[in-house]
Amino acid sequence: MKIALAQQNFHIGNFEANTQKIIQAIHHSAAQQADLVVFAELSIGGYPSQDFLEFDDFLQRCENSLQRIAAECNTIACIVGTPVRNHLPKGKPLFNAAAFCYQGSIQYFRKALLPNYDVFDEYRYFEPSREFEVLHFKGLKIALTICEDIWDVGNNRLYTVNPMEELIREQPDIMINIAASPFNHKQALTRLEVLRANVNQYKIPLLYVNQVGAQTELLFDGGSLAFNRNGYLAQCLPFFEESIQIIETKSLFDDDLTTDKQQIPEKTALIHDALVMGVRDYFHKMGFSKAILGLSGGIDSAVTLAIAAEALGAANVFGLLMPSQFSSDHSVNDALDLASNLDSPVKTIGIEQLFDTFSNALKDSFNNKPFDVTEENIQARIRGVLLMALSNKFGYILLNTSNKSEAAVGYGTLYGDMNGGLSVLGDVYKTEVFELANYINRHKIIIPVNTIQKPPSAELRPNQKDSDSLPDYAILDAILYQYIEQKKGPDEIILAGFDEKTVNRVLRLVNLNEYKRKQTPPILRVSTKAFGMGRRMPIVAKYLS
Repeated sequence: MKIALAQQNFHIGNFEANTQKIIQAIHHSAAQQADLVVFAELSIGGYPSQDFLEFDDFLQRCENSLQRIAAECNTIACIVGTPVRNHLPKGKPLFNAAAFCYQGSIQYFRKALLPNYDVFDEYRYFEPSREFEVLHFKGLKIALTICEDIWDVGNNRLYTVNPMEELIREQPDIMINIAASPFNHKQALTRLEVLRANVNQYKIPLLYVNQVGAQTELLFDGGSLAFNRNGYLAQCLPFFEESIQIIETKSLFDDDLTTDKQQIPEKTALIHDALVMGVRDYFHKMGFSKAILGLSGGIDSAVTLAIAAEALGAANVFGLLMPSQFSSDHSVNDALDLASNLDSPVKTIGIEQLFDTFSNALKDSFNNKPFDVTEENIQARIRGVLLMALSNKFGYILLNTSNKSEAAVGYGTLYGDMNGGLSVLGDVYKTEVFELANYINRHKIIIPVNTIQKPPSAELRPNQKDSDSLPDYAILDAILYQYIEQKKGPDEIILAGFDEKTVNRVLRLVNLNEYKRKQTPPILRVSTKAFGMGRRMPIVAKYLS
């Protein structure tokens, strides 16, 4: 049998576009003599649809689209993810289902294991299935599951009920798993090994289809997989792009393949490509085309501009340079060199006069108090006003350039440099920003070398350096990773070898600045624990404060 894996980029609630894309893929696969084409989890309405799933109209549109799709499945069958109503007298109103469409009939296979951790909240909407049956098609018995593995990766424990343990009793010939598995830079390798463990346990081939594309902060990397019955990777679809590939099932029963055919890309390449896709999809799906950002000559704005230029085209990304009396000449020159290297439009508006106007207006109210963080924040907010003014006037979307290290400890100004419609680097630690800069420069110099080599500085007072206020970024990021991603408390982090005073100070800053993070733009998620929908922390907690 020939099975097409259709890894596609869907748009939440865009039923016409999603349905047409699915139908076109069905026709394309049929033309390649495929017998079956497989789409990702909840493809029809897009994933995650969140509270749209509570709208009857949304569900009706899903049903209407499914009928249109099924009408195209005459010589070829398809498996497509969709919500379906629960007609039982109790339980949640919906099931997360895979619909098998062929020759006028639709058969549903419902998801049993509903994730409820980090960004996942499926128990809010769906009832878990308690029925298990294999799909019979053209002489093959298919164990069809929906993003369900042996292991609960989020909580690192065995499920109490494993659908494959039920399905294997019917002696299936092959496993098919449809998924909407969000990206993080560890997930591709983790997913590979989790799926391989399934194959090694059940000794039958596995086909895995994942969604690709960005849905605001959630990024989906694709990377759909095919394993032969011995657990070796026979096919891996591209990361971060749409693809339809045909798999000959008989090849998956061949024992000639004794090693993986492909390797997973390395971490920095994955993060870079994820961010490019995230920016591109955010703009495309929102109907925007042009971006603006503040250029400082620093590494964060440089990496953000380079990523945005690749995503949107350099001509569509406008850099605004806003030097003050504290800005160094080399920073101004670095910013201009970057824009020139990318051939991206740039404009300079000095803020010294505006800052003096604010200072004079506030002089009596400040009662001769000395220069402090107040004046630093005024500069950041002047820049925020200028950026938002150009955004409003010309229809640009402002890209936020803050990194995860800064966001974690509150090293940013609300209504100033924390402004933006989308945070590009908000889930990228400062040390990783440097890695991205070097990756961007892998073929030629795009980000000026001086931008990478000079000590980081906000340049909001004379001779300022980030190290005046923060630990060295290598130490800071290591502590933040232990606290945020690893969820370790201060005693555990100190026992790992970090200085007690530094640990307590850093963790106190993280907790005290939760109120700032509640007011940030959506952050493109590339780590295992990002600020935003997957990390829910109280603002007024006393813990460690």
